[in-house]
Amino acid sequence: MHFKIIFFSVIMAMTNPTLTQASAIDGKLPLCGSSPNCVSSQADIHDRQHYILPFEIKGNPLQAWDALKKAILKQPRLVITHETHTTLHAEATSLVFRFVDDINVLLDADRELIHIRSASRVGHSDFGVNRKRIEGLRAELRKMGVVD
Repeated sequence: MHFKIIFFSVIMAMTNPTLTQASAIDGKLPLCGSSPNCVSSQADIHDRQHYILPFEIKGNPLQAWDALKKAILKQPRLVITHETHTTLHAEATSLVFRFVDDINVLLDADRELIHIRSASRVGHSDFGVNRKRIEGLRAELRKMGVVD
């Protein structure tokens, strides 16, 4: 029993609290580190490990932004923790170990893009969970007809 408490305490201590409030600054999402547990549409396009396509908006960017928020809120264990009219931060909590992933989103209405980043706070590998999460959101937004 004591081992579980110590293990949980170590994991919580390793959590980077600055990521919980990380958001887009001057049109840039937080950078991905070297570990494979992060994807970002603002990573270098040649970085196959971290790069993911941004969401290309069809039609009105504000409708796409609202649809994205609805899609996020439909996901289990995913909550929006901070938002402005062009940025959003959400947290996804894993079911078993309660690990938290950060999702940062930036609306670029002029270019008709939504940039997105999803990253694990702890660990090295995420077994593709962050990429699957973003592609799941993309599929949902395509169903709604707001992104290509």
